[in-house]
Amino acid sequence: MTDALLETAIANWQPRFVANGVDASDYVHIVAGLTRWEEWCAAWCEAGADHEALGVAALAAGHELSAGEHLARAATYYHFAKFLFVHDLDEARAAHARAVAALAGAAPLLAPPATRLEIPFEGTHLVALLRTPNPATPRPTVILIPGLDSAKEEFREVERAFLDRGLATVSLEGPGQGEVEWELPIRPDWEVVGEAALSHLRRRPEVDSKRIGVWGVSLGGYYAARVAAADLGVRATVALSGPYDFAAAWESLNPLTRRAFVVRSASADESEAARRAADLTLAGRASSIRAPLLVVQGRRDRLFSWREGERLVAEATGPAELLVLDEGNHGCANVTYRHRPYAADWLARHLDAETGPTPTTGAPHA
Repeated sequence: MTDALLETAIANWQPRFVANGVDASDYVHIVAGLTRWEEWCAAWCEAGADHEALGVAALAAGHELSAGEHLARAATYYHFAKFLFVHDLDEARAAHARAVAALAGAAPLLAPPATRLEIPFEGTHLVALLRTPNPATPRPTVILIPGLDSAKEEFREVERAFLDRGLATVSLEGPGQGEVEWELPIRPDWEVVGEAALSHLRRRPEVDSKRIGVWGVSLGGYYAARVAAADLGVRATVALSGPYDFAAAWESLNPLTRRAFVVRSASADESEAARRAADLTLAGRASSIRAPLLVVQGRRDRLFSWREGERLVAEATGPAELLVLDEGNHGCANVTYRHRPYAADWLARHLDAETGPTPTTGAPHA
């Protein structure tokens, strides 16, 4: 194998893909047939189509739960087809449209089902999926924020961790992410994005407006911290593998990640992107984080040093906890069992969620 971009992909992504819904055998089979990075998107779309066909067949047979599972998995495969495939935006956009359509088909079939939200924002809209374990009662709610290359199509397993603990989830796409990336570029001031999202959610009957937390991964960890640093009434925040200062990592980023930032920040070239990266910093803001904060970092993270999380926790002025996982890679995707349940329990506690399972139908807990 001589394709450096393909080598980068295969060397780094299997744990993340499998942790977020890709069948491990599928991953091995798909990447084994690739010789060039240019083949990546088409190969993953082909696999996604297989799962989509299973979903269509299950739905025709009246098996709605199975149909939802198949279609949600198809959406994840289509998402991973395009997530860093920015050198051919037409192909990437076509794959993304298939991801959005597959998840839209899955949404009413999931248990619990998902409701699409379009949140007005600066002449366009943010996009989110709301799921709640009990729509009859306003629930403590967690906003899930993707990073540079993730999107709502990747969050089914993350949502499950919170839903199982009685929390509602809102998988939110903002500037530079998912459906919104085609309209708005990456921006550093996510307190503006967070304010729009929170204002909208607090008017939803499913959401307990006084019990909202935030969880973000990778660059979404930075966004989550920016939201936490603003006076927006967020009760607690989890930042997973986020940077404190994105510019500090710029030179060490792999070429796929760097190119994705160039494109999604609407920069003309890498020099302009490096200048924009310097705007993504928590300097002068971390000290404004006063609500409970949990920072999770992997000691083997190749993108952002665990020291970034250490600095964030040291500067936060509220209760702050640092969980460093010695074996953790970026996003700690290779050790999800060591942080995903922990973070879900942590947020459930700080949002005063009921203990024990919450029914998805019928009367709420007394």
